[in-house]
Amino acid sequence: QVTLVESGGGLVQAGGSLRLSCAASGRTISMYNMGWFRQAPGKEREFVSAIRWRGGSVYYGNSVKGRFTISRDNAKNTVYLQMNSLKPEDTAVYYCAADVRDSAWYTSSDGATYDIWGQGTLVTVSS
Repeated sequence: QVTLVESGGGLVQAGGSLRLSCAASGRTISMYNMGWFRQAPGKEREFVSAIRWRGGSVYYGNSVKGRFTISRDNAKNTVYLQMNSLKPEDTAVYYCAADVRDSAWYTSSDGATYDIWGQGTLVTVSS
């Protein structure tokens, strides 16, 4: 069984940057599609980004497109989310998730696609 642990969250001023990491243990995630989601207080979970294991295609939610970059390092069994030009509305708990069933690419933004979730890391962006 895979366990995912996010890290890298914290407090940052608007316009700043953070890099989140999602470290996997238990087995390799090199053949899993991986995603990042976030949930702000009182709001529904929101898709942030995803990366496919086959071909490396990446996808982004409209609110982060052009500011966030997802990547993976299979040798380190880790997925990253580089977040630049952060805004107060980016404040949320960020979760990484693994799709172990290799679901279709068009389901990448659907939380139900993902089978394994981390515990989340809090990102707070001050104005």
